Amino acid sequence: MSTRRLVIILLASFSSIGQQAAGQTSHSSKTSQQQFANLGEFKLQSGAVLHDLRLGYRTLGKLNAGRSNAILWPTWLGARSEDLLPFIGPGSVVDTNKYFVILVDSLGNGISSSPSNSRVQPLIKFPKFTIRDMVESEHQLTTKIFQLSHLHAVMGLSMGGMQAFEWAIVFPEFMDLAIPMNGSPQSTASDKLLWTSEIDAIELDPAWNNGNPKGPLMRGIALAAEIGEMNATSPTYVTGHTDTADFESFLAALRKSAINDAGGAWDQIRQREAILALDIPREFRVSLEQAAKHVRSKMLVIVSTQDHVVNPDPAIRFAKAIAAPIIYLDSPCGHRSLSCISVGPTVAQFLADPSSVHTKRCESLNALIALIAR
Repeated sequence: MSTRRLVIILLASFSSIGQQAAGQTSHSSKTSQQQFANLGEFKLQSGAVLHDLRLGYRTLGKLNAGRSNAILWPTWLGARSEDLLPFIGPGSVVDTNKYFVILVDSLGNGISSSPSNSRVQPLIKFPKFTIRDMVESEHQLTTKIFQLSHLHAVMGLSMGGMQAFEWAIVFPEFMDLAIPMNGSPQSTASDKLLWTSEIDAIELDPAWNNGNPKGPLMRGIALAAEIGEMNATSPTYVTGHTDTADFESFLAALRKSAINDAGGAWDQIRQREAILALDIPREFRVSLEQAAKHVRSKMLVIVSTQDHVVNPDPAIRFAKAIAAPIIYLDSPCGHRSLSCISVGPTVAQFLADPSSVHTKRCESLNALIALIAR
């Protein structure tokens, strides 16, 4: 499923607080325009250097007098900062009457420095990076460009949630709150099998040419999309919401939307490699529970119990180690459970009063499941 389609279904429930962000864009075009920060030479955790780092971002709302209301929200795998705009504004998940929001294009997403847009390190020459590198680049953006020494919150979905975990460990005093949603502090074997399979599928494309593609990628990138779609929800969901008689049309549309050029394929690979390398306990040479003890911010952890993309177990263990509230989304929608169960109000409540949010289990809303099936 494309990023744009994912955003549409997420709007069905995630942004449902008061006025619907899907129908009322409350931010002005001036404050939500795409902007870029030039951060120069950037040394990666591997020791390699990323030349001329350029980080994309958008801002909404205003900093208060105490400069204490800033929220950082990085993008998920393949997403762009514009995809987060529907969740921002008065009456939405993050209320711009209260908060100053920085939406960040995560490294490698095709907007920020990526294999697809780097002039000096294009495609295969673009070095591997990690989730930690994403966070370090965002920290530079926050401190050097915005001159902020503290954030009210860091939050994110999926790969953005992975970054929220990393932020909470690497810069424990830098934020009041951390809200990882369907993210993880550690990629498990099942996660790695998925990401590796998708990368392998891309590289099997007849046009791949050992990383120097000749023409657009079609077969490999389509196969990777099929693998991703198969894991995005659950067998129960796919069986109940895909018309068997019209399966070929469904498959054709999926494959068509997946076709990508060489740059886009390399962007997908590099971000997946970052997820593959995610292992906060190993990074700090401690157990998962010991790593959690480094957290100083208040944390709200949202997981999907039937998630076949990001195994929820590490996030659950991490949250329990610090007695952080956990929102369990129990839904056959799997990794897309945020599109079936409304958590927007809970997130908004936590941003305003973290002590008022407690662990709870939420089940699917049938009406919303029917909506995303259309």
